[in-house]
Amino acid sequence: MRKPYTYKYCFMKKVLLLFIIILAMMTPARAQDPHFSQFFASPLTLNPAFTGLFSGDYRVSGNYRSQWRSISTPFTTGTAAIDFGILKNAINYTDIWGVGVMAMYDRTGGGALTSTYLSFSTAYHKGLDPEGNHTLAVGIQATYVQKRLDQTKLMFENQIDNNGYNPALPSGESFAHPSISYIDPNIGILYNGLVGESSNIYLGTSFYHITQPTETFQNENNNRLTARWTAHGGGSFPVGMGNRIHVSALYMKQSTASEFTFGGAYGFDLSGGDEDNPKTFYLGSWYRLKDAINPYVGMEINGFTVGLSYDMNVSSLKPASNYRGGMEISVIYIHRKSDGNKYRTLCPRF
Repeated sequence: MRKPYTYKYCFMKKVLLLFIIILAMMTPARAQDPHFSQFFASPLTLNPAFTGLFSGDYRVSGNYRSQWRSISTPFTTGTAAIDFGILKNAINYTDIWGVGVMAMYDRTGGGALTSTYLSFSTAYHKGLDPEGNHTLAVGIQATYVQKRLDQTKLMFENQIDNNGYNPALPSGESFAHPSISYIDPNIGILYNGLVGESSNIYLGTSFYHITQPTETFQNENNNRLTARWTAHGGGSFPVGMGNRIHVSALYMKQSTASEFTFGGAYGFDLSGGDEDNPKTFYLGSWYRLKDAINPYVGMEINGFTVGLSYDMNVSSLKPASNYRGGMEISVIYIHRKSDGNKYRTLCPRF
């Protein structure tokens, strides 16, 4: 008779852990925005100033993340975005004016909390030299946010009896606003530059939730979404025979929570130096400080760049997660006409 109890006890521990995570996400003072380990492959969630910064006519990107599958039903996050340059013949030769649209969803384990986002971004990249090898950009973004809470998929203290979780018991809780929505403005700046003949560096910062909108499912209106600040940078450097090494780092701070990620990837050139149709295999890893190691593998071919990473959890959650964090897939497609852009320059990839 001990085995059923042990199984039930272990199950309850995992459910309670999941519930704690969901509550943390529902508390505006401590909530963190959805984000990706492959932050470099989701430019419009990293900094609106990345809008339009690529060598091509338009860029289509998508990301998918599945997290904490070992604890319970996984948390999932996905994006789809497109951005492109406008007024190319009306603005300066070395400038870029980009616009973009992005849709994102974030779903907690079991679907208790579902968030959807629709963002419109624009950025102006001003050339700082006659060749346009150095640019400084300012980007702005407006996001429509909608969040829905399904109370039937939550577990409360009043629903736990001597036999464990009993959904037939009343929860004793009520939420006045199971669905909320608001407009959320964001802003960012970004420097991108060519170093020497074939190296590239970039530095940027972004500020999200600058108006700190109210976000609550209850009657109180004093809970505001905490602003998020990011600083990020990276570079790409040749290492001979057409190969390159890419490095990047990201620091984020939101309320009392902060996160620092750094790492890099080695790009193996498979195209013999063909810049018009590059074929590159990427292998690398990033490390999110005191949280997870993120091995990465990717491939660039025919305008597509596909990346796959997996979070190996090394935080305090590792006993429950068995070192398993989240799987992540990214896809970026850049369309290039045969006659190319106004000019070609190195742009950030990682």
